[in-house]
Amino acid sequence: MSVDYELFDAGDVTLQSGRVFAEMQLAYKTYGRLNAAKDNVILYPTSFGAQHSDIEWLIGPVLDPERYFIVIPNLFGNGLSSSPSNAPQAFKDGAFPAISYYDAVDVQHRLITEHFGVSRIALVYGWSMGGMQAYHWAARHPAMVARAAIVCGSARCSPFNHVFLEGVRAALTADPAFVDGRFVAQPATGLRAMGRVYAGWAMSHGFYRDELWRGQGFTSLEDYLARSWDVAFSRRDANDLLAQIAIWQSGDISRCAQFGGDLAKALAAITARMLLMPSRTDSYFQVRDNEDELPLLTGARAAELAPIPSDYGHRAGNPAAIAADRDFIKTKVAALLAAD
Repeated sequence: MSVDYELFDAGDVTLQSGRVFAEMQLAYKTYGRLNAAKDNVILYPTSFGAQHSDIEWLIGPVLDPERYFIVIPNLFGNGLSSSPSNAPQAFKDGAFPAISYYDAVDVQHRLITEHFGVSRIALVYGWSMGGMQAYHWAARHPAMVARAAIVCGSARCSPFNHVFLEGVRAALTADPAFVDGRFVAQPATGLRAMGRVYAGWAMSHGFYRDELWRGQGFTSLEDYLARSWDVAFSRRDANDLLAQIAIWQSGDISRCAQFGGDLAKALAAITARMLLMPSRTDSYFQVRDNEDELPLLTGARAAELAPIPSDYGHRAGNPAAIAADRDFIKTKVAALLAAD
């Protein structure tokens, strides 16, 4: 079977947990051309359950491949980069290793520096879990990152966000195919239940109140839930989804030896020009989180909080079919890239 991406062989990687992940691989795809100065790079990490093909719609409408060299690194656990579904050697100790955002960013950093020879990144752009990776990049490698756009993301997974994910995990693992900490078969019932739980969190009260799903071609609320959310996660391996939930829940830019759990210290280490773009109606990456982070970005060249004025909840940050939200993001990102 042909593939439209490449693999970076990271070798045996010692994770933040101390465990060694044998033969770790990072899947990535590139768009555009790297210029001679190697300073036109945009890094665009993937979000929960997503592969590069799910988010590449943004390239062209928002991120210009004629001007920039855009790299999408696939987050571990998404089925293309090392994941429970494709890395059997990782289970030698009986369980898939706990991977953190710092582990992911460390391997992405190796890809960018070792493979492409890049020392400066024009922009790290990410939505949701991609936004959390962008925040980790800005804190961990401040000298490399000129700009970062955090779209519906945060510097750490809040307790409220953690609890939301516990509900998602509980719905998925209630399926009888979950045995001794792993799925032994694809859990059709659990995946459907997970989708129904997710539907109430991903979209806003206003989205359902005003029946905005009608504008997306659905004839009834049940039609929207069945055709959109009952199948939303069915194309992904359930063990992969659990691995990514674990990455998400442990996310915290200060959770490393460098910052010792001090979030203020980690945020102050960021020197990039920062754009924080939560959705006004996001239920789990709430505007309040970015509001609290903004005054702590004391080392940033500039920092702007620009909530997306949308009733599409968390999905406002990934508006492939929502023209108003797409235009808002495009305008803000264009201004960010134009700023010195």
